[in-house]
Amino acid sequence: MKNAVLDVIMQRRATRAYTPEPVDEKTVRALLDAAIHAPSASNGQPWSFIVIQDPLLLKRISDRAKLELASHPHWKGTLPLADPQFNIFYGAPTLIVICSKADGFDPTGDCYLAGENLMLAAWEMGLATCPIGLARDILQTSAMKKELNIPADAKPVLPLIVGHPQGSMPSTERKPPVIHAWKR
Repeated sequence: MKNAVLDVIMQRRATRAYTPEPVDEKTVRALLDAAIHAPSASNGQPWSFIVIQDPLLLKRISDRAKLELASHPHWKGTLPLADPQFNIFYGAPTLIVICSKADGFDPTGDCYLAGENLMLAAWEMGLATCPIGLARDILQTSAMKKELNIPADAKPVLPLIVGHPQGSMPSTERKPPVIHAWKR
């Protein structure tokens, strides 16, 4: 028996090449609706969202993040951070930033669950996504929070790009699960 949910889980890929075709508001709202149906500790629902579709703002955030990342030894030589053409958002027309509340049992974990819902829904709709951890630190700065109207009690934890994929993404090998215990 075929299971559509398992098919989507097994097929979804992190995509790093997008067409410039925009993602319409109705689709973004459907993705946000999928996100908020994620489970959360004590039903805290600690998420809020920032949606960015302005190409100039996306470029500005990318440029600021690249500048910040260039000074970090971990990224030295691994990304073309000095290349003005390199964009950490890979040309995706939409960035959805999931923000968490500061309080609750595990607001960051809950926001990651919401992100997974969003990414799976996007794949089912024929869209591609990719979490962009490279943007998280710059989005958490007071200057960027002010520019994006992010309230003081909200913390950007999961930036996700969304768009129409440019070509297909090959599947990646997965290691078998490491099971530390299975007690019967």
